[in-house]
Amino acid sequence: MPQAFKSHKKGLNNTTKSITTTTTTITEEPVNLMAQLNFAEETLPVGDIRVERKMKKTLAGYNYSNLQTNRLHRMAAEWFPIIEPILAAYGIPNDFKYMPLVESGLQGGMSPKGANGAWQFMPGTARTYGLKVNSEVDERKNLRKSTIAACKYIKELYGVFDSWTLVAAAYNVGDNHMRKQIDRQNQDNYFKMKLNRETGGYVYKLISMKQIIQDPSRYGYRASPKGVLAMNTQSE
Repeated sequence: MPQAFKSHKKGLNNTTKSITTTTTTITEEPVNLMAQLNFAEETLPVGDIRVERKMKKTLAGYNYSNLQTNRLHRMAAEWFPIIEPILAAYGIPNDFKYMPLVESGLQGGMSPKGANGAWQFMPGTARTYGLKVNSEVDERKNLRKSTIAACKYIKELYGVFDSWTLVAAAYNVGDNHMRKQIDRQNQDNYFKMKLNRETGGYVYKLISMKQIIQDPSRYGYRASPKGVLAMNTQSE
């Protein structure tokens, strides 16, 4: 979940056989699939066995045989027409539209820690980026307004990290924590960093979400809303 941005300090250098399951079978993907996977055009390190194994496992977790629901595809059809033009207006890569699906697509509602809305803002962070959160109104639940707030936050994070994968990770764990980890590990390639379990798997989840929405039948989803299929066709 996002935490309030605390610093605009720059100085970070940008160092920058999957499995497919259906409801009944598991088949191997073409060898070059890993080279095709990316988040905001930032690719996985080719030939890194640890990364490939982790990516395969995460993809398998989003297979229909595991989730047994088309909820994510239905929400994508409802949310993407609102989210996509706002991302474009702020110069944010279109792949960030998958973030709300990872943040709140399956669970929805308020988290145990108090985060709420599609972008799972904490109250303080929401107010920092212009959302009203009080006893009478909670604009975190307004998809349009919360997406604008998220874009402002994401854009500031990119000004610090200069890498969209690091921005996504920082959105999840907080910018201060990410800067400390980069300094401590002397490493600013997300896929090569050692992070806590949630943050270390966050970009893998975003890539997996992108895959199942763009190519649902490959991952066992036999029926997808026409709106999602139309959007994917237009975005190609």
